[in-house]
Amino acid sequence: MKKNVLIIGGGGVAQVVAHKSAQNNDILGKITLASRTVEKCEAIAKSVAEKGSMKLAGTIQCYALDALDVAATAALIRETQSQIVINVGSAFINMSVLSACMETGAAYLDTAIHEEPNKICETPPWYGNYEWKRKEACAEKKITAILGVGFDPGVVNAYAALAKQDYFDTIDSIDIIDINAGSHGHYFATNFDPEINFREFTGRVWSWQNSQWTQNKMFEVKRTDNLPVVGEQTSYMTGHDEIHSLSKNLDVPDIRFWMGFGEHYINVFTVLNNLGLLSEQPITTAEGQEVVPLKVVKAVLPNPASLAPNYTGKTCIGDLVKGKKDGEEREVFIYNVADHKEAYNEVGSQGISYTAGVPPVAAAILVAQGIWDVEKMVNVEELPPSHFLNLLNQMGLPTNIRDEQGERPLNFS
Repeated sequence: MKKNVLIIGGGGVAQVVAHKSAQNNDILGKITLASRTVEKCEAIAKSVAEKGSMKLAGTIQCYALDALDVAATAALIRETQSQIVINVGSAFINMSVLSACMETGAAYLDTAIHEEPNKICETPPWYGNYEWKRKEACAEKKITAILGVGFDPGVVNAYAALAKQDYFDTIDSIDIIDINAGSHGHYFATNFDPEINFREFTGRVWSWQNSQWTQNKMFEVKRTDNLPVVGEQTSYMTGHDEIHSLSKNLDVPDIRFWMGFGEHYINVFTVLNNLGLLSEQPITTAEGQEVVPLKVVKAVLPNPASLAPNYTGKTCIGDLVKGKKDGEEREVFIYNVADHKEAYNEVGSQGISYTAGVPPVAAAILVAQGIWDVEKMVNVEELPPSHFLNLLNQMGLPTNIRDEQGERPLNFS
């Protein structure tokens, strides 16, 4: 049984992970928080103490850490005796943190695919460019590495596995739909790291159609759905992490990801992009300073963590799955609805951070209990979904289904 958790990151998702880990420290043991800026960690630890989130008496240890430094990360894992590492820092540090886990034997969990700062929208499958190259080494060293165990990717992968396991004999299509129907009250802001957010949308849109990779431009293809709670919503096809593993691990010819955007977001994004302000490539100013335009935009936009106090409304994220069961055509929508204000009241973060931060803690609990301590590298859809989704029901992210019987919560024994 693994215990003691090192959380790497200091943003809104890390805050959720810290609170939820504290609420389950009877299972997870000692909690350590590390980020480049130790003051961010200390603010999160203070929030955990103020809200009384610790199930068993204790405190969160805080450290400054450059997680790109493999030796320093490995040293911190050893010093804190952490057997589980939850990486919710920048996607740029994934390979370094994974290396430190492979060196020390700690289990590795993350919520997003690895990226290189000077590359966007690489050739698919994205996991094949970095993480999957270490599959064999993880198996040889018996390292548990669970990739993309946030909400999307993560929970939506478990929804797909559940659909395949319990609701279909054959699946024709999976459409993952992500709608944020909330309002933060700012002129313009992103719900998570602006740099990572914009990088998703400035390159090619990759989808899996007719069992092959298909390219589109951002905002080129859209759909409108009448969804539970949030009602009629328009979303746009974009590339996303989970398509790259689901297309490999499930025998499904069409897998697409759709994200909701308002006209205002699209207009501002288009202007910034057309001006070159979303470029990840460095430029030199007239004064001789080298800057990366995308990092400048990130610096002037609101910190996503600062949106939480005034955020209202709900999210709806789920899998629309179509196929056949017992020879009959079938369609189901497996989904979660989260509330921004409820998330803030519980852990001090907005709903987007909440949906991303709760799942890796549920996964860490399953690793600690031995249920998901698989001693190899996997994506979420390769693991039994029921234990995971049952934990999420208990931890604040309940699963619901809409099918021919109507809408109802899903419970797991």
